[in-house]
Amino acid sequence: MRDRLPVFVGLLLFVVVLLSMSLFTVDQRQYALVFQLGEIKRTVSEPGLKFKWPLIQNVRYYDRRILTSDTVEPELFQTAEKKNVLVDLFVKWRIADPALYYRSFSGEESRARNRLEQTVNSGLREEFGRRTVHEVVSGERGAIMDVVRKKADDDARRFGMQIVDVRLKRVDLPDAVSDSVYRRMEAERKRVANELRSTGSAEAEKIKADADRQREVIVAEAYRDAQKLKGEGDAKAAAIYSEAFGRSPEFYRFYRSLEAYKQSFRSKNDVLVVEPNTEFFRYLKGSGGAQGTK
Repeated sequence: MRDRLPVFVGLLLFVVVLLSMSLFTVDQRQYALVFQLGEIKRTVSEPGLKFKWPLIQNVRYYDRRILTSDTVEPELFQTAEKKNVLVDLFVKWRIADPALYYRSFSGEESRARNRLEQTVNSGLREEFGRRTVHEVVSGERGAIMDVVRKKADDDARRFGMQIVDVRLKRVDLPDAVSDSVYRRMEAERKRVANELRSTGSAEAEKIKADADRQREVIVAEAYRDAQKLKGEGDAKAAAIYSEAFGRSPEFYRFYRSLEAYKQSFRSKNDVLVVEPNTEFFRYLKGSGGAQGTK
């Protein structure tokens, strides 16, 4: 029994090693390609513990997550106006078909990135060549990214890849072009500002003239109403005076004399030189005035 123990232990170790060579694990973030004698036998996309034939089969893993290809330095592109612009961009992509991806690039990610950069670069040059500086800087940047992404995705599908997004991080003008563009933009903004100021001044004058006209109308109507009320008041006063005079002529003459005294002696400095026996002082002589009427 003891003589068979080493054989049993050796057999057990062989089975363990054989099992370890037959099993492999696939992470949820990975694809796995199973090769047999250098040829792809199957693609494993589901995570978990998987089986392969030992010795004759081997496994290679590829990332199934979204990857990023970013430009190291901004690249120079030419617009329809034959002006250069500096473009900084990045591309989001992923492996859609790992078997086709391997056959296309032998599984080398650097070759896949070079292919993507060439495709995106070609699409951008074509789109920039159709547009002006203003359009590529602000007007149609979104449309450019959409068109380039679609074209690059159509090309990448032939190699087992998928383009998720193409983004222009920055589109700048070279220093030689920036100054002239900024000066033109400044002149345009000043022109627009002057037009707005002129329009505002014209509107202000119009509003002011309308307000003055309304003020004159209001003042005229108020004066008309005031004169009307004053006339009505004077008419009523005259009617009252007339009625009072008709009832008592002497009282009416006395009242009018008091009004004359009031108007004549408003100030202490007022001086009136007349004969003492004049009719003006008739009612200042006490009862004499009454006696004079008898």
